[in-house]
This record gives sequence, C-alpha cells and structure tokens, in this order.
Amino acid sequence: MPDSDSVTARPFTTFNFRVRITVDENQLCQAAFSECDGLEMTMEPRTHREGGNNVTQYQLVGPMTYGQLTLRRGMTETFDLWDWFSRVTEGEYSLRTNVIVELLSSEWSGGAQTTSPVDARFTLAGCLPVKLRAPSLNATDNGVAIEELQIAYERMDAEIPDSSSDPASTTRA
Repeated sequence: MPDSDSVTARPFTTFNFRVRITVDENQLCQAAFSECDGLEMTMEPRTHREGGNNVTQYQLVGPMTYGQLTLRRGMTETFDLWDWFSRVTEGEYSLRTNVIVELLSSEWSGGAQTTSPVDARFTLAGCLPVKLRAPSLNATDNGVAIEELQIAYERMDAEIPDSSSDPASTTRA
C-alpha cells in the first residue's frame, strides 16, 4: 500500500484516461472516448442478530452488484463496436470482453518518465454491450461517431501500479 505522502504528492486525476476493450487479449477496436462513467460496485450487507442479544446487530458481507459502464462521445475508424454489438445480439452470447480503464498520470507526457504512466487500473470482466447510440445526424453539426456505449460487466478489479523500479509489481484494491 502506498504511503500517505505519495498519495497527496500526486493525487489521481480524472481528465487523462484510456479505455481498452479486449477479446482474449486481442484488442477489439481502437476508439477514443471523452467521458467514462459507471465504475462502481456495491455490497449489500446482511444483518445478523444473536438470539437473546437485543442491542447488537452484526453486519455480514452480502452479495456484490456492479454498475454499468457508460462511454460517451467516442471516435473510431472502424465498425468493430457495432459488429461486437450485432454478434452478441445475434446469439454469440459467449463473446464477452474485458474492458480496462486506466487513469493516466498527469505528470506523464508520453516520453521518458521515471514512474509508471498509469496511476490506477480498473479491469472489468465478462463485459457485454447493452446500448450503442449513434449521434443525431445534422448537416450543420460536426458530431462524433459514437454518442454513447453502455457495457454491463460481471466483476471489477482495481489496482494501483507500484511506482518502484519493478513494473510488474502492483497493489490491488
């Protein structure tokens, strides 16, 4: 776990991120989005009371639920996301992907750096597309290719890459 001084010296920022959608370690498409929302998980606690103890209740870990990732205002040169949505709706239910959302360091410029460019990584597993919306078509507007993509996911893992010399070491959250 990073010490508190390193966290306050370089806080996480939300303006610099990248999203990768992969199928069996192969990238599904090359797309860029201006907004990413829905990284959430909720645990429903189960309340347990002991017989004869009327003043104490215990909260036990209950079932987990996950949010729905929403990617907005995206651009891509291919129809890979549309093809993925079509293949799933036509019966390829096993075509589940992983989505990796990485928060990039505000100090990283893409050149030589001393720390990892990734401040935090969220890996979403078992992803299925549930909504894909094109922008409204207007000849006087210069809208983007994908207005919104919503993805349901089964599990989310969060990790903070270690800024030590070993790039493979990470801290899981």
